[in-house]
Amino acid sequence: MSVPNVVVHRDGDVLAKAVAARIITRLVDVQSAKGSASLVLTGGTVGHATLAAIAATPARDAVDWHRLDIWWGDERFLPAGDPERNETGARKALLDHVELDPERVHVMRGPDSGMSAEESAESYAAELRKAARPEDHGPVPNFDVMLLGIGPDAHVASLFPGMPALYDTRPVVAVHGAPKPPPTRISLTLPTIQASREVWVVAAGEEKSGAVRLALSDSGPVQVPAAGARGRGRTLFLLDRTAAAKLPPGLGRIASP
Repeated sequence: MSVPNVVVHRDGDVLAKAVAARIITRLVDVQSAKGSASLVLTGGTVGHATLAAIAATPARDAVDWHRLDIWWGDERFLPAGDPERNETGARKALLDHVELDPERVHVMRGPDSGMSAEESAESYAAELRKAARPEDHGPVPNFDVMLLGIGPDAHVASLFPGMPALYDTRPVVAVHGAPKPPPTRISLTLPTIQASREVWVVAAGEEKSGAVRLALSDSGPVQVPAAGARGRGRTLFLLDRTAAAKLPPGLGRIASP
């Protein structure tokens, strides 16, 4: 796994715009090199603000949206269209404003599909296996970019400290009894996250500063799941100044005044 690089931006608004610019550049570069690209989305305030920033910039038109696969790192096990679903927020912020191929938008199914949470996780794992290519050398695609938020407890996706999902080696799991609502979720596991070419952990706010510090220390991923959020080729922690407040001096590179 790659060693994390830390980039610190002035505030949450600048952070969202900077991450949006990074995403556009990365997707254009990947599509130029190999024709298509894959992006794993996250929820949360900064995640959706980043997608809205992509939608707001004319540079979004540099991306060939028809040749982009969209995935999610986790989802609340709620019916389609529920405002608490990560998918709902992503569609409102960006996906409904660009011309995507619907077959390449890979949604985690909710209870309205008739599936249980376990069946939804198995269905998503099957989609991942289908999308994986021989050069990926495993049961999931090597995603070009995976976006992850981080909670004050250092959870990523729906992998919460000390919970059984952190020991699971399957690509996708159902999570029950999550410590924040809703209690039932679907999540990629750490092996799937670590199969990504690039993992970007994005965080804003002072309440995230302790978790960010732990994630960049020598903590183990069972108690600090974000410590396991690493990409094969590159790992970025993209922070605002308040989220970076507890980092050791010199660890973060200031990217904006």
